[in-house]
Amino acid sequence: MKCLKLFVLLAATAVSHAMAAGDVDAGKEKSQPCAACHGPDGNSPSGEWPSLAGQGEKYLVEQIQAFKAGDRQNALMAPMVANLSEQDMADLAAYFSAQTIKVGQADPELVEEGERIYRGGVIADGIPACSGCHGPAGEGVDAAGFPSLAGQHAQYLEIQLKAFRAAGRGDLGDNVVKRTNDPQEMMRTVAAKMSDAEIKAVASFLNGLSTEE
Repeated sequence: MKCLKLFVLLAATAVSHAMAAGDVDAGKEKSQPCAACHGPDGNSPSGEWPSLAGQGEKYLVEQIQAFKAGDRQNALMAPMVANLSEQDMADLAAYFSAQTIKVGQADPELVEEGERIYRGGVIADGIPACSGCHGPAGEGVDAAGFPSLAGQHAQYLEIQLKAFRAAGRGDLGDNVVKRTNDPQEMMRTVAAKMSDAEIKAVASFLNGLSTEE
């Protein structure tokens, strides 16, 4: 746990490559093709796709870059980002970051377990508290590129956690979606230890969590 916190501190204070300054108005104009899946204001109408509203600019730029480079693979995203310039990415990130996410409703039966895992982890299984990297209110640490999770669709969070878990467990099956673009394999390592029930509880809790709490 101490090592994880140290990594967060180092990542947040390290000097990274210069990122182009984004323009919110330009980003709004350029975001029109994104609206079908992510919503015109960054609040996705479908639980399958992430809401981008209120997400950190650094994280958004890094994910777009990952899709473009093929480090993060998605058949729908690949053609959408293929022709984006660094300025386009910065403008889109600035626009979506400036929007306000619409918080969902957590399942009352899962809130207690989800909050327990998010804030305290599962010590016996070596699962650290999610809040250590994503903040006590799910606000993320944008300087380190750690995403905001508060208000995110539970379905999307489940999909991503299971994808990290598949990669972390070395599941190379053709029908398994995997995520491998996390720094130092932190998410893969954590998710590999989580059960379906734990993933579902955390995802539900985060869907109802507000950064204003």
